[in-house]
Amino acid sequence: MSPSEAAPQRAPHRGIGFTEFVALMAALMAVNALAVDSMLPALPQIAADLGIVHENDQQWIVTAYLLGLGACQIVYGPLADRYGRKPTLLFGLAIYFAFSVLAVFATSFTLMMVARVFQGVGSAAARVLVVAIVRDCYEGRRMARVMSLALIVFLAVPILAPSLGQAVMLAGSWHWIFVVLAGLSGVVFLWVMLRLPETLHPEDRLPLAFGRVGQAFRIVLTNRFAVGYMLAMTCVMGALFGFINSAQQVFVEALGAGIYFPLLFAGIALAIALASFTNSRIVERFGMRLVSHSAIIGFTLSAALNAGLALTGHLSLAAFALLQAVTMFCFGLTGPNFGAMAMEPVGHVAGTASSVQGFVTTLGGALLGFMIGQQFDGTAAPMLLGFAAFGAGAILIVLVTEGRLFKAHHAH
Repeated sequence: MSPSEAAPQRAPHRGIGFTEFVALMAALMAVNALAVDSMLPALPQIAADLGIVHENDQQWIVTAYLLGLGACQIVYGPLADRYGRKPTLLFGLAIYFAFSVLAVFATSFTLMMVARVFQGVGSAAARVLVVAIVRDCYEGRRMARVMSLALIVFLAVPILAPSLGQAVMLAGSWHWIFVVLAGLSGVVFLWVMLRLPETLHPEDRLPLAFGRVGQAFRIVLTNRFAVGYMLAMTCVMGALFGFINSAQQVFVEALGAGIYFPLLFAGIALAIALASFTNSRIVERFGMRLVSHSAIIGFTLSAALNAGLALTGHLSLAAFALLQAVTMFCFGLTGPNFGAMAMEPVGHVAGTASSVQGFVTTLGGALLGFMIGQQFDGTAAPMLLGFAAFGAGAILIVLVTEGRLFKAHHAH
């Protein structure tokens, strides 16, 4: 065990217990995820009502949100380090609520784009502040456990959100999806306001000055472990986004899954959630490095085996689904620990560190995933080769960062 993994925890913050704390962090993550996945069943009707002529243009309803989400993560960290976690989070939730309401009344494509971009801008606060708040309260293996438990809810949302959106569409128009999003963000806003204490200790507040912010960025970007695990996390996120981009084509067009595609996709998503739960149970016993380094090796080997079957023409639907579930189970053991280890040595600038980590892993992962998706050639091979390559890249980055696998080699 490294000294940092065994570091004593700060005194618990008053007013909120462990279970409620994890539930609130999960709710904040769900606000973000629902804004993407609940849209999917409604896109054709939104496009028709707003006069979108070209079918592919309806994808901007999702992309506009992601642009706001990715770009603004870099801003909220310095604000949270200066003004505190709670007011910054409430500010972001208020923006999310306001522009969800605007989307309800959008009558043009342009107005919808404005609403979606600023929904993402508001949601970026939750994306950044969840990590910073958890880092304020917990360290090392305990932090990884909290993030794993919250991630279970976050990972369940993509499975349930399209069904939620479809259910809303059966009861009314697409406008009601945004009513639901506004209502959820309003509830979470009140929950934060009434129950979450300020987690940033007074001695850790930093002035909002260009020199100070630049210094904080330098601290994050010159720390070997923060940068190394952030880049390794970007690789595995690129694989995840590549799977999301290619899943329907691979399952339906390449492997003939037909009507079973949603069920198989849900099964693979559940494998990630199961891995996150498993991580929460074992990480404090075995350590983040042993768990995540073993998992990234398993991730790469299972993806390479799947790719080999695809390249030799021996890949069946059952074999692909099984090996992909194993690969994504390994992802679920890798992601929370890589994220926690990237934050571990920079806790004194946790807000800025979380901003940089979120900015790089979200935008970088999205670009890598887009690159994988664009290589689809009617077979599963390009996606699986991308998985294996990104897994190998993550292993190489960890080796350069640590000097060896499984145990910390350099002092933090």
